[in-house]
Amino acid sequence: MVTHVSESHGDERGTLLSFLEAQRGALRRTLTGLTEEQAASRPSASELSLSGLVKHVAETELNWLRMAQQQPNERARTQETWGDSFRLVDDETVPGVLAFWDGVVAGTEKFIRSVPDLEDTFPLPEAPWFPKEEVSMRWLLVHLVEETARHAGHADIIRESLDGKTAFELIAESGK
Repeated sequence: MVTHVSESHGDERGTLLSFLEAQRGALRRTLTGLTEEQAASRPSASELSLSGLVKHVAETELNWLRMAQQQPNERARTQETWGDSFRLVDDETVPGVLAFWDGVVAGTEKFIRSVPDLEDTFPLPEAPWFPKEEVSMRWLLVHLVEETARHAGHADIIRESLDGKTAFELIAESGK
């Protein structure tokens, strides 16, 4: 697991990156000590699994990064493959998805640190769920915190349903 500690927690950029990293860590910790089968299980009425949530968050972060960079996303999902972002397919494994996410995280951190101003904007594709106007890098970071935190909460419930372990127990176990 790669831990990215922002160089400065005192400035806005560092603060936002730190909050994002905290949510990533919360989600990652839900996999602590689980087998591939446990990570892929769906112990509730939901179709969500821990490994699927991690994959989805990693792919979603990459998608947002590519939009902000105004570059194509080679892993972009179509309507037909969107469901595959919530489950491991083919030869995907939890360690492989975590390694992929590590690369995305490093790319996000490098990009955000290179942006001259958090007020810099980028356009979003037209969709009913996106704002109509361009959004700022600040908006992007807050949205990534929101998206990651939402799924970290889902993951807490799934993990507790699997074996009763809570976020605090997982923090103690992982030492992070």
